[in-house]
Amino acid sequence: MPKTNSAFMKPLTISPELAVIVGKGPMARSEVVKKLWVYIKGKNLQDPKAKRNIIADADLKKVFGGKAVVDMFEMTKLVSKHLS
Repeated sequence: MPKTNSAFMKPLTISPELAVIVGKGPMARSEVVKKLWVYIKGKNLQDPKAKRNIIADADLKKVFGGKAVVDMFEMTKLVSKHLS
């Protein structure tokens, strides 16, 4: 029987900036990432030429530290700063 990774399932507190996008916490990291992708795809914020890049709107810029374009791997690192 595989072991579940409790670190990914642990409810975390969400910063006010991130809560604007994913909703109020506490929420598991995996749920935050799912809701973030729903937001990105719903607002068509993926770069059409390079799907790995996210083009930030005003709310995402607050989460991304003011950056206008972030790749999906950097995104998870920046979002982690908004979880505790």
